[in-house]
Amino acid sequence: MEEISFDDFLRVDIRVGRIVEAEDFPEARKPALKLRIDFGPELGTRRSSAQLTRHYTPESLIGRRVLAVVNFPPRQIGPVRSEVLVLGVPDAEGEVVLVTPDQDVPLGGRLF
Repeated sequence: MEEISFDDFLRVDIRVGRIVEAEDFPEARKPALKLRIDFGPELGTRRSSAQLTRHYTPESLIGRRVLAVVNFPPRQIGPVRSEVLVLGVPDAEGEVVLVTPDQDVPLGGRLF
């Protein structure tokens, strides 16, 4: 594992957002969902694509708070321009489980 400095860590801007839209993404190579996430008034709403179909349906994601990296450059994933990277960890089978705050925290709050 490569070590990084604390300053390197601080350069990664991880914020809390609330999923306001989620839909299937049939054009994706691997099963995925298209998301719109509200990060509050400072950052607004951003788009993302995430491989979450094993544990989540689009309906189950609406209103859920998630953590996402907001300062990576956008990536074009098929027809979707992904503006943030939603964070998750793999379960025992390698399927993504979302990283979420366990309390109701303000949108746009920064992880530190």
